[in-house]
Amino acid sequence: MNNSYQYKQFVNSTGGALKPFPLLLTIGFCFLLSLNGFGQTKKGVVKTFCNPINLPYNFQGDGGITRREAADPTIVLYKNKYWLFASKQKGYWFSDDMLTWSFVKPEGLPLEVYAPSVTVVNDKLIFFGGNNTGAFTTNDPFIGKWTNVNRFAAGCTDPALFQDSDGKVYLYNGCSDKEPLQVVQLDAKTFLPVGDVIKLANSNTAAHGWEVPGDENRDVAAKPWIEGSYVNKIGGKYYLQYSAPGTQFKTYGDGVYVADKATGPFVYANYSPFSFKPTGFITGAGHSATFADKHSEYWHIATGTISVRHMFERRLVLFPAFVTNNGQLVTDTYLADYPQYAPGTSKHNLLKKSPQWMLLTYNKPAKASSVLKPNVQQNFNVANAFDEDIRTWWSAETGNAGEWLQVDMGKISTINAIQINFADQGAKADAFVSGDGYRYYVESSTDGKNWITIINHKNKAEDAPHDYTQLAQPVKAKYIRITNVHCPGQGLFSISDLRVFGNAPGTLPPPVRHFEVTRNIADLRTAHLTWPATVNTDFYIVRYGIAPDRLYGSYQVYKSNEADINSLNTDTGYYFTIDAVNGTGITFGKIISTKY
Repeated sequence: MNNSYQYKQFVNSTGGALKPFPLLLTIGFCFLLSLNGFGQTKKGVVKTFCNPINLPYNFQGDGGITRREAADPTIVLYKNKYWLFASKQKGYWFSDDMLTWSFVKPEGLPLEVYAPSVTVVNDKLIFFGGNNTGAFTTNDPFIGKWTNVNRFAAGCTDPALFQDSDGKVYLYNGCSDKEPLQVVQLDAKTFLPVGDVIKLANSNTAAHGWEVPGDENRDVAAKPWIEGSYVNKIGGKYYLQYSAPGTQFKTYGDGVYVADKATGPFVYANYSPFSFKPTGFITGAGHSATFADKHSEYWHIATGTISVRHMFERRLVLFPAFVTNNGQLVTDTYLADYPQYAPGTSKHNLLKKSPQWMLLTYNKPAKASSVLKPNVQQNFNVANAFDEDIRTWWSAETGNAGEWLQVDMGKISTINAIQINFADQGAKADAFVSGDGYRYYVESSTDGKNWITIINHKNKAEDAPHDYTQLAQPVKAKYIRITNVHCPGQGLFSISDLRVFGNAPGTLPPPVRHFEVTRNIADLRTAHLTWPATVNTDFYIVRYGIAPDRLYGSYQVYKSNEADINSLNTDTGYYFTIDAVNGTGITFGKIISTKY
């Protein structure tokens, strides 16, 4: 990379159309197709899931602001079950497949804390509470009785407990816009310190663009919060993962330092952030845990942001992850809030990560039974339910049965799955009853006159705020309509997005055949890309990375044919390509820029 002048590059390409996902790997695209095993239904249909994870997120009402909240997650495999813990919940969950979760309300745990760490140590689950609440243990999390081991109070925030292969136990922690992350060795029985505290790493916004605060990493004068430690030992290397710049930002992600010893010294990985999702329907991929499933394939459970009603209004998101042959830790966030294959019993499959279902409702015309009048902060227009933005939503005037929302997809298309993201407008935390939830039904039509019910949740009991339904059989339809039966917590019938997935008839968008890249010597944290707009295109995806076969970063670009990427490392050269997307599929950028 030449640092002596403003560098511009003009890239020409003949492009390449692939429908809707490639059958052969394209250079720089291997990461897309890196999902582990697939679960299958009895009929042989591959099971899928869709982010954000559909859990009964706990309502919070402090300060008079009602919102759902869950963040700072950990998943551990224990007694052949997956155990999911997150901040500010009334308990924790376990699952056989990471699709269906059962809830446990435990005894003896400090549940009203942020960022608990849960780790298997000597065949027991150890819960290390944040906010200096100490260590707790159990060998039967199904019953939910936990025993306090100590009240360790040595300044521990955002703890991450790690047991090395030699049996030694370490506590990594830190959550500050001033102080660095740190580590201390603990006794494996008492979980009290047995060594000195070692300082590890702090922010470096001058060199790490993704650590700069803001939804677009533009607030260069602000200080980031460095937090959310997590450690994996893979191939003899220690991967110290951490989060920045702040949980309320779309750019909340995870970077990584690597060392040969559990206590360091740790070296910054120039491919950071390795978990990053600043665009799309649900954004944010920070304060996370990387773990292996039952088939030794890696996943990354992370925090997604909404942060409208309150900065801590958050959700959980799950991504496939892997480590390259040269040791690069990767979280695959490409279109990661579209349906993806769930974990299962098959081996790692490099040809597919998803069922190839595209979003059919983006920016489509719609209407509703009523629209709530706007307030000072926001409007509740029907278009908000189809704008691919969880931070905006449509709301009806009431929560009464019979309120409805309808969308015209423009073409009779094949529908495979539907995700309904309820917005809880007007809901009250103290009015929400455990086990209550939205009850509704969804109909489809080819002509807007004759309707058939394809989802019947009129009597659904469980709370499912991000309800995802994979249809047993594909449906042909042009129109989709959802009708309310009941809203929980005295809320109004409101939806942040009604997302319909499948495939539309027609042609793929033409390829992006050339683009211009600018990286300014005045600020090497940034890159500016422009390209000619292509017809028949819903949006674009800029892919980038530190090598032609490692384009693991991505930005989705809507209603524009230019993009600013402000998340780069100043001492690193990058490669780029651009994909074009519509309801039929994706045309992947075939040419990759040279390093700059």
